[in-house]
Amino acid sequence: MGPVIYALLGLVIGVVLGIVINRFIIAGKTTRAREAAERLLADAEKQAETTRKEMLLEAKDEILRLKGQAEEEAKERRKELGALENRLLQREESLDRRTDSLDKREHQMSSQAGQIIKREKELEDAIADEKARLESLAGMTTEEAKSVLLERVRQDVSHDSAMIVREAEQRAREEADRKARNIIGIAIGRVAADHTAESTVSVVHIPSDDLKGRIIGREGRNIRAFEQLTGINLIIDDTPEAVILSSFDPVRREVGRITLENLIADGRIHPARIEEMFKKAEQLVDQQVFEAGEQAVFDTGVHNLHHDIVRTLGRLRYRTSYGQNVLNHSLEVAYLSGVMAAELGLDPALAKRAGLLHDLGKAIDHEIEGPHAVIGADLARRLGENKEVVHCIEAHHGDVEPQTVEAVIVQAADAISAARPGARRETLESYIKRLEKLESLAESHKGVEKSYAMQAGREIRVMVKPEDVSDADSTLMARDIAKQIEEELQYPGQIKVMVIRESRAVEYAK
Repeated sequence: MGPVIYALLGLVIGVVLGIVINRFIIAGKTTRAREAAERLLADAEKQAETTRKEMLLEAKDEILRLKGQAEEEAKERRKELGALENRLLQREESLDRRTDSLDKREHQMSSQAGQIIKREKELEDAIADEKARLESLAGMTTEEAKSVLLERVRQDVSHDSAMIVREAEQRAREEADRKARNIIGIAIGRVAADHTAESTVSVVHIPSDDLKGRIIGREGRNIRAFEQLTGINLIIDDTPEAVILSSFDPVRREVGRITLENLIADGRIHPARIEEMFKKAEQLVDQQVFEAGEQAVFDTGVHNLHHDIVRTLGRLRYRTSYGQNVLNHSLEVAYLSGVMAAELGLDPALAKRAGLLHDLGKAIDHEIEGPHAVIGADLARRLGENKEVVHCIEAHHGDVEPQTVEAVIVQAADAISAARPGARRETLESYIKRLEKLESLAESHKGVEKSYAMQAGREIRVMVKPEDVSDADSTLMARDIAKQIEEELQYPGQIKVMVIRESRAVEYAK
């Protein structure tokens, strides 16, 4: 028993000692771990403090850098503003100097104008004094001296001139008929004329009939905008892949045709696009007018024409006279005049120039009152044409008596060109004049901006200025225009007068 007890006692003591020793060991490790953790925490706090200080320093440096950059930018901006202010001040000073210079120049011109008027008066007085002195020395007035001189000359040459005239008349009678027939025959034989009669419609081909609906637009807004801008009728019927443009004015019809073709090619069809294409078409037709004038000048070999005369001549491409294209007619007259002048031994260039320009007034006779021969002569005279050509123009219809052989040649060539078979159609010319009269009658009313004769003259559309004509005035204007048409014009059937003020239209039939 003793050994066992001692063994158990030793085992218990060993266990107790092991537990005590283990606790001491664990306590030591715990203490060391706590100390290590405290050291790590202290190191972390130190590192965090260091990092915070470094970040604060970096932030401070960044703030200082941004502040410096902002100051630099502000400095540059102030410099730019200062430069701009200096430029504005310089421009203002320049404008002030220019204004002062213009004021001084105006004052100088006023002073010079006064001096010129004074000198003209002095010159007129000197001429009058000189004339009076001469009349006093001669013992007769200027008119009396002129009469005496003319009477003496008349007496000296009367007998000789009578003999010469008698002999010349006899020879002229013998040769005139034969020579005239020969010259006219040669001229007509050498000038070929092939013209196609003008019509009042143009046909525009479209890729497919589906486009007709797009051309008409929703509730017809596209076709209304097109007709209001161009002043022509747009006819969309069952004709396959085609629409018809109808107008008595060939210029309007050409502008409308180009506008519609460009819209079809573009594919975008709406009122704003229609207006844009219409303006481009107007510019193109204006360019074509000038090119037509240049081509006519080149074809006839006429040189040194004024720029405005060439442009006016090109406008004749879109004018007709009794169905005859006036530009083609002018070219024909120029060729005939040149041939006849050459056969007579005269200057063919002068005759051809006069023949080309003889109907110049027809390009603007709808803008200026008077016979087209007188209008054309005044235009040519104003633009520097020589006197012989001006006289040929104003004499080709007998408004003045022909004084030169060239004037008679142009008169004859004009008659030959107009009289050839198929050259002119009386009905088309009278129809166009009636429609032009209808438009001019509507435009004579106050507040009318523009007017268009539509539907072959069965409808007149009048666009008025909204600021000048009220809705009530529109109704009265429609009635007044209809009444004036009834009193002043002869017309078949009924004419519908439509006065359009912005989006509102007033109709009145007469």
